[in-house]
Amino acid sequence: MHRPLTAACLLVAALAFAQKPASPPPPPAAGAKDAGAPQPLKPTAALVISEGLATPESVLYDPATDTYLVGNINGSPFGKDNNGYVSEFSPDGKVVAARFIEGGQRGVTLHAPKGLALSQGTLYVADIDTVRLFDRKTGAAKGEVRVAGATFVNDVSAAADGRVYVSDSGFKAGKDGAFEPSGTDGVYVIEPGKTPKLKTLLKSKDLNKPNGLFVTTDTIYVSTFGANEVHALDLSGKRKGEPMKLGTGGLDGVVVVGDTLFVSSWEGKSVWAGKPGEAFTEAFTGLESPADLGFDSKRRRLLVPLFLGNAVQAWDVK
Repeated sequence: MHRPLTAACLLVAALAFAQKPASPPPPPAAGAKDAGAPQPLKPTAALVISEGLATPESVLYDPATDTYLVGNINGSPFGKDNNGYVSEFSPDGKVVAARFIEGGQRGVTLHAPKGLALSQGTLYVADIDTVRLFDRKTGAAKGEVRVAGATFVNDVSAAADGRVYVSDSGFKAGKDGAFEPSGTDGVYVIEPGKTPKLKTLLKSKDLNKPNGLFVTTDTIYVSTFGANEVHALDLSGKRKGEPMKLGTGGLDGVVVVGDTLFVSSWEGKSVWAGKPGEAFTEAFTGLESPADLGFDSKRRRLLVPLFLGNAVQAWDVK
């Protein structure tokens, strides 16, 4: 049964996610906000989807079906309440399946779905301390991979070879549902196979609450909710140079389009764009609680779930 967020729950989530880092973030990279830098774009979104959404944390474009998959927490991000679900929409915003996958139905366990990834016909869903696997065509459960010791499995990103990378943001529920550090910050990889296996790549508090992930042919990009940094790791988990700095923190989703990274920021209420080694600038602003980004490669749209706004916005990327 659908259980909407209460006002108290919304307030707790807003305060927890929108909080600023404990110490002031380092200054933005030179030129990131100077007078000569590109100004943030302020057009209207190309598309807004809101029907049936409840705390949408992630959105994923599936090129094979030309549809959008949206993960709905539908309650507390920590709650093992088995009422999370995944919705499916057409690119014009019409409902394809209101609850393509739903916790508590058809033998499915799904508590608080966050990041989504597709690999070899399987949908991977981050869910608190577990990555759950579903058949992409039918939505049927296909198993799970427990992330031992993890407290806030947040994002997943699939590589071309079938490996799926996983982040643990290192949060735990505190008093009244507040977000508190658990010290479990880490990045993992799931090796594909008849019995998928989990391997630890990097565990360190220096990851500063790793949130969004995006993997390319040779790099894992990791955004940090606890800082204004994006880390670059090689596929074995080793750091590649110094972290990239953005002008605001509370970073969530990250996607790579060509040679440009797009990164969402709760603190800045914006999406930043930049290339490795260059200054980042705000690309889209005025976004309340922008979470785990997706990208529609056919229409060149950046897909932005608004966690507290119960909506997904699509923004054209030229």
